Amino acid sequence: MCTTCGCSVGQARINGKPIESQQHPDKPLRFRPHTTQYFPTSATANSLEMLDFGTGITEMHASGMSQARMIKIERDILDKNNEYAARNRRRLAERGIFALNLVSSPGSGKTTLLVNTIQKLRDHFSIAVIEGDQQTDHDAARIRATGVPAIQINTGKGCHLDARMVAHAIEQLPLQDNSLLLIENVGNLVCPSNFDLGEAHKVVILSVTEGEDKPLKYPDMFHVADLMLLNKCDLLPYLSFDTELTIDYAHRIHPGLPVISLSATQGTGMHTWCDWIRTQCRRAAIASETHHNHSVTFESI
Repeated sequence: MCTTCGCSVGQARINGKPIESQQHPDKPLRFRPHTTQYFPTSATANSLEMLDFGTGITEMHASGMSQARMIKIERDILDKNNEYAARNRRRLAERGIFALNLVSSPGSGKTTLLVNTIQKLRDHFSIAVIEGDQQTDHDAARIRATGVPAIQINTGKGCHLDARMVAHAIEQLPLQDNSLLLIENVGNLVCPSNFDLGEAHKVVILSVTEGEDKPLKYPDMFHVADLMLLNKCDLLPYLSFDTELTIDYAHRIHPGLPVISLSATQGTGMHTWCDWIRTQCRRAAIASETHHNHSVTFESI
């Protein structure tokens, strides 16, 4: 059971085949700004107050379970997930593989963004994709149509990917050295914020068809993200969406969080996004080469 939301992983599958899975997070997140300090709400007509079940040392609630018991479960899960995440990160870094964990709510345009990103970058370096969904392989099929390898992880009742699932996927993917690995997490702005998969960066995607206050409603995700993509900006003329306010809210949660505004369908802003990826991939390749050179030098002494 997930100590964040109470979900269970069901029977996780990779390309339709069952796998074992270890649940949850890489580390407990003790950042919980109260939304009201950023986004005050007026009292209702009958002055009803907010019910907050996110108090206590665990900042979560599970019916019939004490805070102490929840902490123990979370720590047990945490330690195991950390082992797999560290192993994934080490294996990828040694080979110069730059991995991104793309997170968002459902319908933000992650898969369309991935397809168009692949089309712009596939001539520059090798790309592989891990797709996470509760069911179906629809998204993986869309990715494979671009000509790059993609592996589907179905999480069953689980609402996120974990490091062990990704470890299984990495073993099966034909990953090339000095390449790009894109991980599309399950559509969810809650649980994936806590799970280290071994990626280099978490990238949170927010579409303008959602609300400006998403960073305030789901602060943990925006707090741990290294980059925010504001997608579907081609629709701004038809919406009452305040871009500046959204970015301000995101910066209240995560000061200095880089933001790229783009439209995956129209191509606006994609050049900036792809340039960022190219730069990070070059750095990963250089770091890997430096590591191997140092190892050779040490071994020769």
